[in-house]
Amino acid sequence: MKVFKFGGASVKDAAGVRNVATVVKRHAQDDLLIVVSAMGKTTNALEEVVRACREGADAKPLIAALRATHEAALREVAPDDGHAATALADAFDALMRYVGRAMEGPADRNYDHIVSFGEVWSTIIVAAHLNAAALPSHWLDAREVVATDGLHRAARMDWERSAANAQKVLKPLLTGQPARVVTQGFIGRSTEGYDTTLGREGSDFSAAIFAYLLDAESVTIWKDVAGMYNADPKKFADTKLLEHISYKEAIELSYFGASVIHPRTLQPLQQKSIPLYVRSFVDPEATGSTIDHQSANDSLIPSFIHKPGQVLISITPRDLSFVVEENLSGIFAAFARHGVHINLMQNSAVAFTVCVDNSHRVKPLVLELRGEYEVRWNEDCELITVRHFDEATVKKLLQGKEPLIEQRSRNTARFVVK
Repeated sequence: MKVFKFGGASVKDAAGVRNVATVVKRHAQDDLLIVVSAMGKTTNALEEVVRACREGADAKPLIAALRATHEAALREVAPDDGHAATALADAFDALMRYVGRAMEGPADRNYDHIVSFGEVWSTIIVAAHLNAAALPSHWLDAREVVATDGLHRAARMDWERSAANAQKVLKPLLTGQPARVVTQGFIGRSTEGYDTTLGREGSDFSAAIFAYLLDAESVTIWKDVAGMYNADPKKFADTKLLEHISYKEAIELSYFGASVIHPRTLQPLQQKSIPLYVRSFVDPEATGSTIDHQSANDSLIPSFIHKPGQVLISITPRDLSFVVEENLSGIFAAFARHGVHINLMQNSAVAFTVCVDNSHRVKPLVLELRGEYEVRWNEDCELITVRHFDEATVKKLLQGKEPLIEQRSRNTARFVVK
């Protein structure tokens, strides 16, 4: 069994859905579990639906526009599949009913329920086209397998329940020759029966979850780039392909903000020594990247990661006392309560400084901290991380920038700059 994952860019329209079938045909004799994200920018559009509902606006025109796009794609790739057309219509009707009544309960729970429809719609269309293209496939609701806790928008896995679900729900579908299943990324279900999501870009993690549960041979993530690069090729020239790196190196890169692999994807694969391949759906013949236990190539090429839109926050006790464990415990608890993730931290005798993504959560956090501390911040900062750095690379990256914080270890240099 191999696990394939196709992201939103790869299924953004009917041509993309057809290309999925082209890739699958190249592996027509393999048992495949195919994880699919929402089409194109559908999740963003559904976030607009959430916002409209929250503000008391009419969300139905937004849903109608999404419905027209998805139904047109289905008609183009599987015009004779009445069952798929009915399933798609039923899913849109369910969302219309949901937003048509006053939404109760926590906002994040409503968010997860609404945005989860994107993956459901896309997989109905992909499965229908694979069947129309003589690639018989079962459609699976991932929520029947992926069991999580109730932390909405960043749910944590319940591996024991998920394994039991896989045995009961998924294994009976793996009977074809070859077996082929289409399911959703990004979504799961809590013990209480509510829809949950695994965090943005969580479909990569979903692929790893299914691979772990199935003891898969490999996972392949099909993207619009040829593999993992030492920098974002869409933003920087002269980037280099990382053809073969270790799980550890990929985890480090993803932790620091590399956008190709979701940060939680590698750990379940590493535990079962399941290799991860990153390939281009535009050029399936390209070499791509391989991630496994081998680390010989990890330090051959410096990698650099840019995170713009950062806020640098400095927290100082009002009485100018030292920042000690008691202070830090309360500060970390405040960050956790407000859901603000720390990208970099630095501690001195009288100040604790952090770098975070600029979001709507930051100002309420700052207001709370100001009850006990003096808080200053700089907006519009950039966080630069260089793995396996050399001074020439660092000098080039910092040219024309003002460093506010600098941290260096044996393998990694990090800078907050203006």
